Amino acid sequence: MTLSQKAFSLLQYPLPHHAISRLTGQFAQCDNPWVKNTLIKAFIKRFNVDMSQALEPDPTAYATFNDFFTRALKADARPLGDGILSPADGTLSQYGRLQAGQLVQAKGHTYSAQTLLGGDTALAEEFLGGSFATVYLSPRDYHRVHMPVTGTLREMIYVPGRLFSVNQATANYVPGLFARNERLVCIFDTAYGPMAMVLVGAMIVAAIETVWSGQVTPLAGCPQRTQFSQPITLEKGAEMGRFKLGSTVVMCFAKPLNFAVNPLGSMVQMGQALGDY
Repeated sequence: MTLSQKAFSLLQYPLPHHAISRLTGQFAQCDNPWVKNTLIKAFIKRFNVDMSQALEPDPTAYATFNDFFTRALKADARPLGDGILSPADGTLSQYGRLQAGQLVQAKGHTYSAQTLLGGDTALAEEFLGGSFATVYLSPRDYHRVHMPVTGTLREMIYVPGRLFSVNQATANYVPGLFARNERLVCIFDTAYGPMAMVLVGAMIVAAIETVWSGQVTPLAGCPQRTQFSQPITLEKGAEMGRFKLGSTVVMCFAKPLNFAVNPLGSMVQMGQALGDY
């Protein structure tokens, strides 16, 4: 790690993470044409965002920066592969087996599935000996999250926490990053057994939206634990949520997954095959 990366990570500890995120969220929801168009155009230039695959390619047509950031893609932009799919566009930062209930965060750093899933011992035991994959969404990526397999939502757990940045520099330095940040844990029952989709909040992530809530709700506004009396089944490839600014998705599977992807650090697209059981 370079000195600048270490300094970047250390400087985040005393910052008021939630206050910064709320302020950023207000700007992102501003519908003033001059403000939102200036922000969107500057963002596209800074991060080299490809608008050619967007359902609405005109940057000025979006009502707010958040609408642009969570833009829909054209119907044929992400063909679905076979087997287990990537849930999002991003970088496959880690994947592998849940050895002794531990997930790899970065070289030299691991964290427990029990902590990641909100501290529930019985729930964590369902995933012992299973597999995990972590996908980091950079600012330029498509920020909707889709189902890697067909699943029926069992429960949703909101876990409060900090909002550290989740880029690689921070992942290399901050212990237990993904189990320390605020997050939304969604447990699905699938044909392959239980699956956890963990949407991790991060610095300036003002909200996470799920398709069953139908509204943009700040993480702090979610009930601690929600169980669903009526089944909510989402098909493979269907949208299940979106980030209001970028972050990370951690998937946990109860059974071992045979990965057949490029080396760690490679780019993946939503719908790309990651592996199979």
